This record gives sequence, C-alpha cells and structure tokens, in this order.
Amino acid sequence: MTTPALVVEGLCKTYALPDGGRTTAVDTVSFTVPAGGSLGIVGESGSGKTTVARMLVDLVRPDAGTITVNGRERAPGGRGDGRPRGPVGRRAERLRRAREIQIVFQDPYVSLDPRLTARQCLHGALRLHGRHQGRAATTRVDELLDQVGLGEREADARPRALSGGQCQRLAIARALAVEPEVLVLDEAVAALDVSIQAQILLLLAEIRRETGVALVFVSHDLAVVGHVTDDTLVMRRGRAVETGPTARVLDAPADAYTRLLLSSVPREGWDPAETVRMRGRLTEL
Repeated sequence: MTTPALVVEGLCKTYALPDGGRTTAVDTVSFTVPAGGSLGIVGESGSGKTTVARMLVDLVRPDAGTITVNGRERAPGGRGDGRPRGPVGRRAERLRRAREIQIVFQDPYVSLDPRLTARQCLHGALRLHGRHQGRAATTRVDELLDQVGLGEREADARPRALSGGQCQRLAIARALAVEPEVLVLDEAVAALDVSIQAQILLLLAEIRRETGVALVFVSHDLAVVGHVTDDTLVMRRGRAVETGPTARVLDAPADAYTRLLLSSVPREGWDPAETVRMRGRLTEL
C-alpha cells in the first residue's frame, strides 16, 4: 500500500484571551491525503481552516496532535528527532521541513520580495535549499517558469510589473522549486478575477498530474473546491463536522452546517431568506 503524503491526527490549537481564558481555534482535527491526492478544507471565517494550514507549515505550533509527511512524523517545534539542536542544526531542520510542505498564500504581492525579478526569486529559492547550482539552476528556473506559464518578459519583471494572476503563478513556481511532497494553498485564488481563478485552477490540476504533489486547498469557496479536490473536510468552530469525497459532500451533504454553506451560494432560484432561516435553526442546536 502506498504511504500517504500527509496524515494529520488530533490537531489542536487554543489561544489565550485578554480576560485570562482561552479560545479553541482547532479541536482534534484529523485527515489523510494520499500521495498525489487533493483535499479541500472549507468553512466560514473563524472556522479554523487557516489555523490548520499554518500548523502544517510551522507558522503556528499545535498544542496537540501529529503531522506525518510521507511516513515521517514532524515533531512540534521543528526538531525532527526531538533532541536539542544548535543554530546550524535548527536551520537545516527548518529547511528540510520546508521542502516537505510548501504554502501559497492569498496575496502574492505580500509573499514575494518586491526587489527581485521572477527569475531572481526562483534562483534564490533553489540556492537557499541547495537544489541546483550554476547552469543546472538556470535550466531549472526556466523549467519552473515554463511550468507555470510565465514567459521571458515576466521572468525579468518584478512583482509590481506583474498582474495578480502572474504573481500567483510565480508564487506557485517558487513553492514547487523545492519539489515538496505537499502543497498547501490558503485561499490562493480568492483575490483573483473569476477568469484568472479558472486559469490558476487548471494550472494546479496540471501540476498535480505532472508532479504527483499532494494538494491541500483551503477555501471558503465551495465551487473552487469542487473543481480541484478529490475529498473535502468541512470545519465549523474549530471542529471537522463532515468529511468525504468532494462530489458526495457537495451533492449530498450529511451535516446541517454543510447544507447551510451550500445554501449560501447565490444561484438560479436562490432564496436568501431560506439561508437565514437555516442559520437560525443551526444556531439553536
């Protein structure tokens, strides 16, 4: 049996409140993404989905739970074997973990260095991780640019001279430069025009087929998730309320909250008043 690309078990995260209490952002969330698979994590703002994404890439440290990539558990705090490390060891471990899971954020203009051209950005990622040097690095950069559909003009441009869609393509290329096992996309198309969203989604599907990278797609947009994922996990108030094949979850949801999310999407014959009533009934539960 093939080892899953990602296994998350019992992930928890709480935060301190000003009054001395604590609030739960993520409560015992578990899921598995097979090698080359794709999982959508959906929910409203405050559901905990972005906190899960940030725990996957070490931006937030979980209070409990495990994250395993390709059969190797990622110890909390970035120490692969649980032992103290010196500065050099810590840096090496951080880079190794970054090569396992990469993330693409919603706003590429914030995540990209405005001083670097697209080509310089990719060279920097390769150099940081010791992937390629010299002519091999140049060849790899050209391959990455071609893979995400950026040409010579875009290669020599800085982020401010690129469109939002082009910047997001560059952010995806930078994440792919280290050949990760898992690519996390946190609302990666939410800030783009609908037509550009479609282009990026097609690009991600093609990259997944070509590279075998597993995708974790975090989004509030159920239509987007329906296009790019095999399975979907629905979160509400930090907990997973439903999970299963995307087609089943979106076409025949079992949980009332999932039905509420679907009813909130405008469509022909849509009745917003019914959505309000559904929310009221759910709140009473």
